[in-house]
Amino acid sequence: MTPGEVADLLEMSGQAFASALDALTPEVASWHPAPGEWCVNEVVGHVIEAERRGFAGRIRQILAADEPKLADWDSLAVSKSRNDCERSPGDLKGELVTQRQQSVSLVRSLEAGQLTRSGEHPRVGRLTIDELLHEWVHHDGNHLRQALGNVQAHVWPHMGNARRFTRPEM
Repeated sequence: MTPGEVADLLEMSGQAFASALDALTPEVASWHPAPGEWCVNEVVGHVIEAERRGFAGRIRQILAADEPKLADWDSLAVSKSRNDCERSPGDLKGELVTQRQQSVSLVRSLEAGQLTRSGEHPRVGRLTIDELLHEWVHHDGNHLRQALGNVQAHVWPHMGNARRFTRPEM
C-alpha cells in the first residue's frame, strides 16, 4: 500500500472510532465484556498510545536519525496508568481526533524514498517505515473489531429470542 492509501484507511478507522465514541453512553463505553478485558474506552486509549509511541512516534524517530534504536513500551502498564475507563467518551474522542489528524498528515507527507528507512526494535529487530505503515492498518482493524465486539457482547443479553438468529447451530 502507498502512504496515501494507508492515510485514507487510517482516516476511515479514526472516524469509525470517533463515531463509536459519539454513539456510546459512558456506561457502555466503560463496560467490560469479561474480567481482564478492555472496555471500549480502554481500547481507544490503547490505539492513541500505540499511535503516539509506536506508529507515528517510531516513524518520526526513523526520519530524524539513521537506524535509531526504537524503544519498546509496556502497553498494559500504560493502559492502566491512563485510567481511560473513567474518562468520558467525548474526552477520548477529542484526544483521538487530534492525534489522528497529526498522524494522517505525517503519513501523507512520506515520500517513496523514505519507506525503506528503518530502526532497530529491541524485541522484533529491524523495522522499516513501510512495515510500520502496514502494521498500523492491521492494528487499527484489530482494535476496531474489538471495540465493536464489546458493543455486541453488551447488547447480547437484551436480545431475547432474537439471539436465536445469531446462535450457531448445535
